Amino acid sequence: MSLIRLKHHDRYDYSPLPERPDFTWPGGKRLSVAICNNIEIFSFRDGLGSDSAQVGAPQTSRNYAWRDYGNRVGQWYLFDLLDEMGLPASHNFNSLLFDHCPAIADRMIARGDEFIGHGRSNAERQDLLPPEKEEALIREAYDAITSYTGTAPAGWLGPYLAQTDITLDLLREVGFSYVLDWPADDQPFWMRTRSAPILSVPYSIELNDSPVMAFRQEGPASFERMMIDQFDEMLLQSAKYPLCYTIVLHPFVIGHPYRLRALRRALAHILQHRDDIWITTPGGVARHYAGLFPAGDA
Repeated sequence: MSLIRLKHHDRYDYSPLPERPDFTWPGGKRLSVAICNNIEIFSFRDGLGSDSAQVGAPQTSRNYAWRDYGNRVGQWYLFDLLDEMGLPASHNFNSLLFDHCPAIADRMIARGDEFIGHGRSNAERQDLLPPEKEEALIREAYDAITSYTGTAPAGWLGPYLAQTDITLDLLREVGFSYVLDWPADDQPFWMRTRSAPILSVPYSIELNDSPVMAFRQEGPASFERMMIDQFDEMLLQSAKYPLCYTIVLHPFVIGHPYRLRALRRALAHILQHRDDIWITTPGGVARHYAGLFPAGDA
C-alpha cells in the first residue's frame, strides 16, 4: 500500500471499458457521430482570446479580426457545407452573440441545430470567478438561450473547458443535464453533484481544429488525416464497444476555405459509411444514453 494519497475529485469512479454494460445507439448502430462547433465572441483588445500564430499572444486588432472572421464569414461557409451534406450540428454558443450576431442564432434555429451553453464570451473564464459570480455567469447563459430560442439548453461546455470545484454543482442546480468539459471517455458517464447526477458526454480535445491548427500549427491535411483515421479506427472498435465520435470545430479556424476543403473531404469519407453510424448531436447522445441508463442507476 502506497503512503502517497492522490487528491481525487470524487465525481465518478474508475470504470474500465471492457467491464461496462453493452448497448446500441438508435437503429442498432454502434458508433455515434456528432459535429460540435464553437461559436464565440471576444472583447476588443481586452481579456482572453487565441491567436493565429502564437500561444499567449497579447490581444490586438489583428487577432480580434482573425477571430471575428469566423462569425462574419467562416460560420456561413460551415452552415452551407452542413446543409449541402444534410448534417445536423450542435454549437457551443456564447450568450453575448445574441446581442452582437443574432443572424447566426437565427440560422441555427432555422436548421434545428442544438444550442449548448458556453458562457457569455470567450474573453473570460469562469474558474477565475468567486462562487456567486460563477453562478451568475452560468445562469445568464442559460437564461439567454432559453429566452431567445424558447427552449432551455441541456448541455454545457465552459469557455476553455475551465471549471472550479463547484462548477458541476452549479450547472446541475441551474438546470443543465449534461456537460462536455470532461474528455475522459468515448462513452457517456454519470458524474456526482451535490444535488443530482449530471451526465458527461464525450467531447474531443484531440480531434479539435483549434489545438491542432492554431496552437500546434499543423496543416489542414494533417487534421483531415486525423479525422479520417480516428473515424476508421473507432468504427472498427465499435464492433466491440458502443462509442461516440465527435469532431470539434471553430469557425475562425476551420472556416477558412483551404481548411474547409479538408473538412469537406473528411466528412465525405465518413458519409460513405452513413448506413453504419448514427449521425446525431451531443444532446441526442445524452438523451439516448440517459434513457438506457437512468441517473438513479448510476
